[in-house]
Amino acid sequence: MTASADPCPRSAVSHGVGLAGLAGLGLWALVARHFGMNGPNAGFTAVIACGLPMVLWSLLVDKVHRNASTNIDWQAPPRSWRAILDISLVKIAGLWATWLAIAIFYCLARWYWSGNYRYSMDLFMGAAPWLLAFSLPYVAWLDRRLTEPKDATYAFGQWVIGGAAGKPDMSQVANHARAWAVKGFFLAFMLSIVPGNFASVVDWRLDHALANPVNLAAFLIAVMFMIDVCMATVGYLLTMKPLDSHIRSANPSLAGWLAALICYPPFVLMGGGGPLDYHAGGAEWDVWTQGHSALQWLLGGWLVLLTALYAWATVVFGIRFSNLTHRGILTHGPYRWTRHPAYLSKNLFWWFSALPFLTVSGSLTDMVRNCAMLAVTNAVYYWRAKTEEAHLSTDPKYRAYSQWMERNGPVPRFFAWVTGRGRATAAVVPAE
Repeated sequence: MTASADPCPRSAVSHGVGLAGLAGLGLWALVARHFGMNGPNAGFTAVIACGLPMVLWSLLVDKVHRNASTNIDWQAPPRSWRAILDISLVKIAGLWATWLAIAIFYCLARWYWSGNYRYSMDLFMGAAPWLLAFSLPYVAWLDRRLTEPKDATYAFGQWVIGGAAGKPDMSQVANHARAWAVKGFFLAFMLSIVPGNFASVVDWRLDHALANPVNLAAFLIAVMFMIDVCMATVGYLLTMKPLDSHIRSANPSLAGWLAALICYPPFVLMGGGGPLDYHAGGAEWDVWTQGHSALQWLLGGWLVLLTALYAWATVVFGIRFSNLTHRGILTHGPYRWTRHPAYLSKNLFWWFSALPFLTVSGSLTDMVRNCAMLAVTNAVYYWRAKTEEAHLSTDPKYRAYSQWMERNGPVPRFFAWVTGRGRATAAVVPAE
């Protein structure tokens, strides 16, 4: 079957939006390097530098605000302010109560007030008055144009106010709570690591980076991680209906949340000293390749390639990146090769960078344990993939994409050949 006879389903995001963000980020990184701007605010400016071009591209070129999935009717005359006042006030109550709940959680969780997280908290405290003031006209303006303004935020507002506002749809209340839990948890984390990742690129001296293949690989990997972190942070910030980047649904599965949370602080299990730490008595790839320049070039280049694939898997999201959510189905870029390029490249990177089957301690126990723990870590990401599968499969667009991938995707077809399954059926695997 030819590609033209079996076209890939249309992607919810265009190639251009991610490339626009990448160009803006690259330009700002060059400016920051030239002037030696490596502080936290320069890092946050990098988020703006990649986010603004993506917003402009989305609105001016892709015209995403006119997508039917925004539920905004730009053709009909807006409702009167009086007609939507009661609805908007209920939504404001729900929105402000949500922010209050997140603020209380931040206050109770001590890790948010030390280390890198403190920068996130300072940003949130500075932004809070502006968000409260801006939310009033924004919600009212949007309600005048939505085809159905009584959405999940409205249902949550009903639940907060009580009987006076009517009986809420509890499924909508739950979806609102899950969506904002995702944003509250992951946005604080992403903002906390932006400054360090940006500074790690700005601080590199070019002559040092070009001194040997190990340094060059380390520099390029730092660049890729900086791209990933900045682009992903934009995704968590811009969950807005006029940009068609709002959260359609948040994963309702407890297993999905557990699988995701154990991969991130403070619950991370794979970190140093954690139960799944696979570095005991080991060393990174540069230690094992000392004195072997050709091997350093080969292995370093492979690690850079894997990291580039990982970053590319984030770039193609444009302004829609987020864990545990459905914000449109991607079918372009690396998602045309495999349904989960980020997970695949990340897990391969760990095997080739940590080389867990080699130990400086000379301990067979360390070698076996490290390999086993990394294999368990791989299993965790497979578990994450399966929980995302269950979530995204509720969308027929995703099911169509998944079935197309089974027929045409190089990676699914390769694994089907390796496992002897032959021509794939219609199994569903996650796209994120």
